[in-house]
Amino acid sequence: GQTGKLMYVMHNSEYPLSCFALFESGPCLVADANFDILMVKLKGFFQNAKANKIESRGTRYQYCDFLVKVGTVTMGPSARGISVEVEYCPCVIANDCWNLLMEFMQSFMGSHTPGIPSVFSTKHDSIYSPADTMVQYMELFNKIRKQQQVPVAGIR
Repeated sequence: GQTGKLMYVMHNSEYPLSCFALFESGPCLVADANFDILMVKLKGFFQNAKANKIESRGTRYQYCDFLVKVGTVTMGPSARGISVEVEYCPCVIANDCWNLLMEFMQSFMGSHTPGIPSVFSTKHDSIYSPADTMVQYMELFNKIRKQQQVPVAGIR
C-alpha cells in the first residue's frame, strides 16, 4: 500500500569489491559486491528496471597528482553525453583543494568547467569518500535521463 521509492544500484571500476545503493532522496549504502545477489533474492520486494540502465565508460589518465577520467555516458545502445571526473589525489578534504581543481579543469575544459558540486555543500571539512563520487554520478545520470524525457517537436 506504500508508494515505491527508487533505489539505484551502482558499481565503480575503481572499487571493484564494493557495490553502492543510492536511495532517491536519502543515504548511500556501501556494501560488498554480493549485494547484487541479495537483491535478486529479494525480488519480491524490489522491482528491477533494466530499461533504465545507464553507464559511463572511458579512459583513465594520470597527470602528476591529478587523476582524470573521461567517459561516454550511454543509455542502452546510444551515447547520451560525456562525463569528466577529476581528482586531486593528495587531498582528502575536497573543499581544501577546490580552487586548485577548478584551475586545473579550466586548463583543458575552458568555459565548460562546472561549478562546485552540490555534494560539497554538505561535506564542508569532512573527508571525501567514494560514496560522494557515486552521488555525483547519480546526479549526472538523472540530469541526462531528464533530457531524454523532453518532448521533441516534429520537423516537416
